[in-house]
Amino acid sequence: MLRGQFELPILFDLGATFLFALTGALAGVKRGYDIVGVLALALVTGLGGGLIRDGLFLQTEITPLLTNPAYIQVLVPAVIAGALFGSRIHHFARVIAVIDALGLGAYAAFGVQKSLLHGLPVPAAIFIGVVNAVGGGILRDLLANEEPQVFKPGQFYLLTALAGAVTFVFCSVMLEFSANAAAVAAVTLTFVFRALTITFNWRTAPMSSGRVFTRDDPPSSAG
Repeated sequence: MLRGQFELPILFDLGATFLFALTGALAGVKRGYDIVGVLALALVTGLGGGLIRDGLFLQTEITPLLTNPAYIQVLVPAVIAGALFGSRIHHFARVIAVIDALGLGAYAAFGVQKSLLHGLPVPAAIFIGVVNAVGGGILRDLLANEEPQVFKPGQFYLLTALAGAVTFVFCSVMLEFSANAAAVAAVTLTFVFRALTITFNWRTAPMSSGRVFTRDDPPSSAG
């Protein structure tokens, strides 16, 4: 049983949504899509994880991603920024990496909490928490007719979200921390894990290699 609930600060939530939508817009611009295609990739990348969580798995209420117009409105500046500054986005790589690492843990924990509050068992809640964190990127890749990056060998990403989801469950259910304390623990561990992954280039390896993890060659986000 959860002790209390934690809420994502609205500015952080919108900022993270903007960032994820921006990566979707950049993917569309890179592929030469028109405004419809770029907007579509921005939408599914920015909101896809939450839409899957609320619309496909929980199905108990209209998602706030649709009832609060700010979540849709933030897609517009993301598309504009992608179109205008796409070639210079590398200047903001560090900021993007920080927000992305924080967002992974926060959305994983939030998805787990919402699932537990709807009465789902722990394994299902962890699964939904991970999907909440990485589902937008998976939808982006599928719409762009590519294999999802999280399925390919590369730097730990989905595994990082999984670590955050499991940490939230362990702290809130097993240790009986308050929901806020469990969320802080999950976000902190996820951020540190992701930072170490980037720093030391910890990577998953192809199963055909006979290994599970490796640390070689150029970095990319996957796994």
